[in-house]
Amino acid sequence: MIRSKGFPLSLSAAHLWRDDAPLKSHYAYQKAKAGDKDAALELVVDLAVTWISELRVRLKPGLIYVSPHAQEATGDNAIPQTLAAVCATLLEGDVDTGIVQSDRVYHTGADPMERMAARAQFFGKVTPGAEYVLVDDVTNLGGTLAELSNYIQVQGGVVRDVVVLVNAGRNPALVPEKKFVRLIKERFDEEFTATFGIEPEALTANEAQYLVGFQSIDQIRNRLAAAEQEIDCRLRSKGITRTSEETPSGALADKGLSLPGQEAGDL
Repeated sequence: MIRSKGFPLSLSAAHLWRDDAPLKSHYAYQKAKAGDKDAALELVVDLAVTWISELRVRLKPGLIYVSPHAQEATGDNAIPQTLAAVCATLLEGDVDTGIVQSDRVYHTGADPMERMAARAQFFGKVTPGAEYVLVDDVTNLGGTLAELSNYIQVQGGVVRDVVVLVNAGRNPALVPEKKFVRLIKERFDEEFTATFGIEPEALTANEAQYLVGFQSIDQIRNRLAAAEQEIDCRLRSKGITRTSEETPSGALADKGLSLPGQEAGDL
């Protein structure tokens, strides 16, 4: 899916911290990151309940809280879903578990171009006209939340706000500056969307700020090709290998990857 719709917001994500040190130092973090739901609840209750309660002035009752997560989440990071559930409870909303991520992008340890090469994809029912709040534990470039935002809007939903524990991007904003969007259009023309599957207006603030550092579409393509090789090396170091099935540049995910003993596309 082409990402054609960006964040329909002029504000930054509601965040508790600007770096992940407080999160990672919590005693329950490692277990929660590995999929332990009880540990994730302990972490969220210990660190974020007071902060979430204070968001009542920003977030009205009746909103739907949704986080990026796989359909079979065993062994996956349990913090985003738990955070979404706690937000829904404390802020008098609902939690959505039906919109799920259909691929695994392995962004941990990835640089900006690797993150842009491996784009998250989503499926599941969106209620037309319903108002959603996107929830995650940590955002860097913001690409995964941007893909989720695009999916919800294309399916007729409304993205009302974003809540994260850690906004680790260089720029805390979500929406790119107009001057950066204009430069990307002028410098790369339609080849940009053909390369990434993203309309310039749908970029995040941090993605746009990163991309204006390139002077030509050829520079971007060369860096993208190198990033795809780096993804292969990083995944092999974790015992994950890509199958012979190819995935498009700009949308790499584990539809073309497999763990030992897994079929390609397993989550």
